[in-house]
Amino acid sequence: MTPTLLIADDEALLARVLESELMSLWPEARIVSVVHDGVAALAAAREHQPRVAFLDIRMPGMSGMDVARELIEFDTPPLVVFVTAYDQFALEAFERAAVDYVLKPVQRERLEATVQRLKDRLAGPADDEDTEAEASIAETDRLGQLLARLESLEHATPGPGGAPQRQYLRFIKALVGQEVRIIPVDEVIYLEATDKYVNVVSGAGEALIRTSLRELTQQLDPERFWQVHRGTVVNITCVASAVNQSLGRLSLRLRDRPELLPVARQYAHLFKQM
Repeated sequence: MTPTLLIADDEALLARVLESELMSLWPEARIVSVVHDGVAALAAAREHQPRVAFLDIRMPGMSGMDVARELIEFDTPPLVVFVTAYDQFALEAFERAAVDYVLKPVQRERLEATVQRLKDRLAGPADDEDTEAEASIAETDRLGQLLARLESLEHATPGPGGAPQRQYLRFIKALVGQEVRIIPVDEVIYLEATDKYVNVVSGAGEALIRTSLRELTQQLDPERFWQVHRGTVVNITCVASAVNQSLGRLSLRLRDRPELLPVARQYAHLFKQM
């Protein structure tokens, strides 16, 4: 089967260089789309279902990380290679997660090694469906771990001596009817994105606040509040168990609420030992 590749880079010249090098190093592959922003990358991925996606980390509309989060939810997620100008600390995260990357400007030797690794992964045991499914889950686990690590690096604020120093939100103010309700963050069970609002679910009930889930999450302690889905962040102290569903899917059972919260594939690794 001919490998299909997607390239997404907001710098058109670099995208052309990467395309040219890939055509030279991997002539049997077919480049199905070259785009220059994250929204177009996701649309092209949905249309062409590529086996490999080369994603620039920094793109307008949606970042490469945002696109990767969406790709993980595909029935057959592509292998992801990030094209990045990140510093050494972030590159260590790539190495630990075993997710491939290519530095800007693209170096042929590095790209050649990446292509060989991609060929090896794509040439896995296709005749064993169970093994192939396990390999796909392992790939998405690695990518999920990397995205979580990169997010933590982005959100950390250097303090004295370069150590991260954060002051986290302690109260959430929400308009309920004619009153402003003060919700202690410690009492929040989970947060759920709903259009332009976030639904704050606590022991006292539910309340809507007009903000984005990402903006709110950045103000919360990541040791306690875990993102488990694109639109859901849960207070891990309120989780009773992780429940295995069909096709390797997970849901979270809460201590004091009847509903189950679905866990997206990219966050499933957080509950492997539960």
